[in-house]
Order: sequence, then C-alpha cells, then structure tokens
Amino acid sequence: ARMEGLFVEPASAAGVAGLRLLAREGRLDLAGKTVACVLTGSGLKDPEVAARQLMPAVIDSIEATLGAVEARLGW
Repeated sequence: ARMEGLFVEPASAAGVAGLRLLAREGRLDLAGKTVACVLTGSGLKDPEVAARQLMPAVIDSIEATLGAVEARLGW
C-alpha cells in the first residue's frame, strides 16, 4: 500500500485523513507507536469519485464507427 495506494470508499478514509492531520499539526505523540486504521469500504462503492479522479477528461469525440477509430489512431 505504501507504494501503490489503497482504493477505499471516501468515508472509510476519513480516519486516516484525520490521523495524518493531527500528526502533522503535532497534536499526537506517535513516537515509537504503531497505529492501525481499518479501511472497510471499496472505492467502487462511489464510482463517480473514482471516475472523476482516475479517468482522463474527454477532449474530443469521434463518430462511433470502426473507420473513425482507425483514422483517429492513424491506421
């Protein structure tokens, strides 16, 4: 997860966000301690958020034909 990230439901990530904020503000003494956050929901529970963040914006459209797709790809 440290290298790849986690795809969780936004509400499930609230605890992690709060913990990070408190630690950054120096309001928690975490030296030598281990903290576990339970992330229970899949990011697929909120597909609109996933689509906004993971899918590129459509900058152009083409006719829905094989010829148009091939022409756009330069084939």
